[in-house]
Amino acid sequence: MDTSGVSALRGLAKRVIPSGTRRWLRTQWERGEWAPPVGRVRFGSLRRLTPISREYGFDRGRPIDRYYIEGFLAAHAADVHGRVLEIKEDTYTRRFGGERVYAVDVLSLEADDPRATIVGDLTSAAHIPDETFDCAIVTQTLQLIYDVRAAMATLHRVLKPGGVLLATVPGMSQVSPHEDWGEHWAWGFTTVSARTLAAEAFGASQVTVESAGNVMATIASLHGLAAEELRPAELEHRDPEYQLSIGIRAAKPRTSTV
Repeated sequence: MDTSGVSALRGLAKRVIPSGTRRWLRTQWERGEWAPPVGRVRFGSLRRLTPISREYGFDRGRPIDRYYIEGFLAAHAADVHGRVLEIKEDTYTRRFGGERVYAVDVLSLEADDPRATIVGDLTSAAHIPDETFDCAIVTQTLQLIYDVRAAMATLHRVLKPGGVLLATVPGMSQVSPHEDWGEHWAWGFTTVSARTLAAEAFGASQVTVESAGNVMATIASLHGLAAEELRPAELEHRDPEYQLSIGIRAAKPRTSTV
């Protein structure tokens, strides 16, 4: 390629096209309003057959899906109160519930987990009493459970009337490379499947589902990049055709509908 010719064209463009127009053109290009012709797409650092990182971005900063997960929980922080159930740890309960929480239980599969106050499996947790919790925080867990309907039924059962489930599930995602997750990773979700799943247990009128992500954020996440490597506008743009992360809010009716 004749780089001198390209430089000359760029110099001419700067002299002829007003700066405001150039900024508009650049914005249109970055937003993907104009598609480059076939054969002229520049893959740059992404032209590779292996991801930049296999650690979801944890080794580079905050994972992109965590950016969306924490945004979802922040938007529904008022639901985190009273007695709360969280999976594996109580980090999000403490962060988003604060003084509104008077008790927190941590559910884990491992009996030797020092953080666990309840040991059990969501698909068969008969030892957890009915109507115990005001809120359940279940992030990035349901995809690891094959009998996900049973898990959702348990979550409905253990919530008090008026209690709320805040759950997140992956849409477009790498399957975890870690042995404790990868061999159990059963599902990827869409807003349709997530809404239908929750509605079966809670009732359609009690469920709201939202997705986050766009093509750029999804590609970056699949490569293991961190949220800090994208601009705020690149993270915040929502494209429902690229569902990177899905948030589910399901409320148990305060009174029986039977």
